Amino acid sequence: MLDLSRLDLEEIATALADQSAYEHHWLFNPDNGQVVYWTADGGIDGETPIDPDELDLLPVRPLPSYVWYQDMVEFTDRISDERARDRLYRALDGKGAFRRFKGALRDTYPHLLQVWYDFRDLRAKRRAVDWLVGNSLVDDDTAMRFISDHPDPEVP
Repeated sequence: MLDLSRLDLEEIATALADQSAYEHHWLFNPDNGQVVYWTADGGIDGETPIDPDELDLLPVRPLPSYVWYQDMVEFTDRISDERARDRLYRALDGKGAFRRFKGALRDTYPHLLQVWYDFRDLRAKRRAVDWLVGNSLVDDDTAMRFISDHPDPEVP
């Protein structure tokens, strides 16, 4: 089992959230807990093309966008200001919701932007811990402790 405190959960979360369609993969080294970025042209060192199947690394496949969308919905559900909550619900409707949501926060409710980032980032780290558990790299007790020690931040 890996020591959770020695892992870069933000980097794992970034890999889990990467929705880009480029020719790259995020890979995890279970021996040292490092996340590496692989591309078809440059392999993992940026210079040496290599087939990712030849590496003894775990692929970190991105979670579907609806998982991240649900975070926006749940954040909006918690906002006490009815006007702000209604505006953000409208931003979530239809294609382009991610862009509109962030734009509405930035332009209309900037006091909520950092709260959103904290909420989103914490959720992403907990998903990284779940991914580690799912790949038998961290035990359930460690994950449960992390989750209980890192509850969702308060949303005004």
